[in-house]
Order: sequence, then C-alpha cells, then structure tokens
Amino acid sequence: MRGRPKAECVLSEAEREQLMTLAMRRKTVEALALRARIALSCAEGMDNKSVATNLRVTQQTVSKWRSRFVTNRLDGLLDAPRPGAPTER
Repeated sequence: MRGRPKAECVLSEAEREQLMTLAMRRKTVEALALRARIALSCAEGMDNKSVATNLRVTQQTVSKWRSRFVTNRLDGLLDAPRPGAPTER
C-alpha cells in the first residue's frame, strides 16, 4: 500500500440507510448527496483514488469527506458554519 493509511470507514446499518436516503432523495442538496455517495463508497472498501474517479471529484475531496465522516459521522457531512455575519434574505 502506498501513501498514508486511510481512516477505516465502517457503517452501522442505520447509518447506511440514512446515507442511501440522502444519496437518492430528489430533494437532498446536491453537495450533501455527493458527500453521502463518497461515504458509502469508502465504506465499501474503495480507496480514495477509485472513489474520486467513479464520482468525478478530486482525491482531496474524497479524503476530506472520508475524514470528516469517520470523525463526526453523519454530522461531519453537513456544511460547517461560515465566519462573519449571516446574510439576510
């Protein structure tokens, strides 16, 4: 194996179901759906390069979301709050 070791991504059945729902539901924000697909692919044992190729994203993107998911589980796939004043709508 080359490079740094990847964080192992193991899902509970409940997490797998939630990720499948996020990845397939039409009303899910596209960015969140992509993150769910990344987490599902990583849980299948795919390496970052393969996941990146299959989902047409960079390896850095896969690495970021794999790491955030392993550390924070489903909450890690949500957007982090941005600094500064919130925009008014």
